[in-house]
Amino acid sequence: MEDNDFSETAKFISQILMEENVELEQSPFYDSLTLQVTEKSFYDALAGNLLLSPQASNTNFSVENSRELNLPSPDSLSVSALQFNPHALSQPPPLVNVSEGVSDLDSSIARLLAHNIFNDVDSVSHFRRGFEEASRFLPPGPNLVTALHSNAQEPINSFRENSYGLLKGRKNLERQEINTREEERGGRSNKQSAFSFVDESDLSDAIDRVFLSVENVCSEHSSLQSGPLRAEEQDRGKGLSKKQERRKQETVDLRNLLLMCSQSVYANDNRTANELLKQIRQHSSPVGDASQRLAHYFANGLEARLVGDGTSSQGMYTFLSSKNITAAEFLKTHQDFMSASPFKKFTYFFANKMIMKAAAKVETVHIIDFGILYGFQWPILIKFLSNREGGPPKLRITGIEFPQPGFRPTEKIDETGRRLANYCKRYSVPFEYNAIASKNWETIRIEALKIESNELVAVNCHQRFENLLDDSIEVNSPRNAVLHLIRKINPNIFTQSITNGSYNAPFFAPRFREALFHYSAIYDLIDTIIHRENERRLMIERELLGREIMNVIACEGSERIERPETYKQWQVRNMKAGFKQLPLDEELMAKFRTELRKWYHRDFVSDEDSNWMLLGWKGRILFASTCWVPA
Repeated sequence: MEDNDFSETAKFISQILMEENVELEQSPFYDSLTLQVTEKSFYDALAGNLLLSPQASNTNFSVENSRELNLPSPDSLSVSALQFNPHALSQPPPLVNVSEGVSDLDSSIARLLAHNIFNDVDSVSHFRRGFEEASRFLPPGPNLVTALHSNAQEPINSFRENSYGLLKGRKNLERQEINTREEERGGRSNKQSAFSFVDESDLSDAIDRVFLSVENVCSEHSSLQSGPLRAEEQDRGKGLSKKQERRKQETVDLRNLLLMCSQSVYANDNRTANELLKQIRQHSSPVGDASQRLAHYFANGLEARLVGDGTSSQGMYTFLSSKNITAAEFLKTHQDFMSASPFKKFTYFFANKMIMKAAAKVETVHIIDFGILYGFQWPILIKFLSNREGGPPKLRITGIEFPQPGFRPTEKIDETGRRLANYCKRYSVPFEYNAIASKNWETIRIEALKIESNELVAVNCHQRFENLLDDSIEVNSPRNAVLHLIRKINPNIFTQSITNGSYNAPFFAPRFREALFHYSAIYDLIDTIIHRENERRLMIERELLGREIMNVIACEGSERIERPETYKQWQVRNMKAGFKQLPLDEELMAKFRTELRKWYHRDFVSDEDSNWMLLGWKGRILFASTCWVPA
């Protein structure tokens, strides 16, 4: 990895953060139920003028972008789940304290909580976006639930200059000593704060420094900063510390308590589950150590599952798992996770280098990206292409993403294309963009991809296939159908990065156990390298990890969208779909190992198996990447 390899990703994120509306944009997380609610409100408001056929419809327009929009007909929506009830908003049913017992909770009330109340709030929110004039006649969405659990947290939006260090590690002291020696010699140290949020111009420079290169990213670890915890959270943390001091002699096995509670939930023994949940709540905290934080979010999932019935917990999941995080907060959280660990940097770099290798002499490169979102991966590739011997090729990107609620389902994908176009213009790389918004990726027509002859076609997916339904839901699963679609595309190369997890079992108990082991490693990783007082660590744990945990535990059927598989399972799937693997680039793998040893904590692991690049923590493989070609 060369110097400045990641500066383009930094500039790209900085550009997004500088946009005027990014602070107001809602979280980019896809919520199919929210989308359905919004669609239904539009159908009702327009008196059926926008009714769509049950078939997936394709509409191509605009000179630069073509969009494929696949929306369900209103007849396919569940009226009972989507019906808007203003009375329910103005007079919500009484709240239920799960810790006091749910054994007598009527299932109809649980369904009302899960389907009607929370989603009506979301539907009103989205409805007001599209009909600003009409919104004044609608009742405002109240804060319906304020005390589902004792440790509930408000969103953390402030980032102050006075701060605690973000990262910690065995190599930070060495870097601090180097900085001290430089200052004593009169020279100005280049190790400056990467996150002192004074104004947006400072933010732009800070992000550039964080992603300047692998070496600089790691050298910034000692000086990365963010604001301190809020006063009330500091007080809460102090109180917990005193309690912990009084319990020094008390040994609590939170993992065992969680496993026992999950068994009780699985056996429908609500009384025992509630008693165990009380014990877990007493010893867990979102601001404690790794095991306490892990237990807190797993307890949230168990609580949501108890209130619902597994298949009707989507509303509770949506409400608890996302505290209205904005796009800006999501981007800043993404920044921190990238700078704290090598996972995304290495997987991005791996895929881009393999695409560059395949595109060494072609005139046109067409990338079909399943799950493009903000397109973080591609600024680096654009810079690589601009420096290619003989001049850059034409770059065509087809960005595929789930549609957003509202009248403009491709808005975020179009914005990504606009930003990428600006980058290509900066580096004189010819560029063409095609946006496709589809709820069902397996139904995308090859014609919509606009593949041309004499171009290199590269299909890419970065940790998004795990959100597709698998064989446990449908015999002809969307997961296999998308792989068969890619095989019909007949790409020159197919780069795939996955979350390596075995918590996709159809039965709750084994799924809970495997998820507990997987996220234990991640929370331990974060606790080792990021200070506990850091605000955005809380956001990472709540908005990224907490959301996933909630979905894995509280949801069933098609509502459960977190469905990772192991790299060995993906290998079988892809081979059945008609692909064969490319061998790993040994020079690139050696470079990864060198950078990992040089700049990252010793417990990060990099390995190879069956032509997969494996990345993990303390021996547990968390992510994997590989490349495929048609067999």
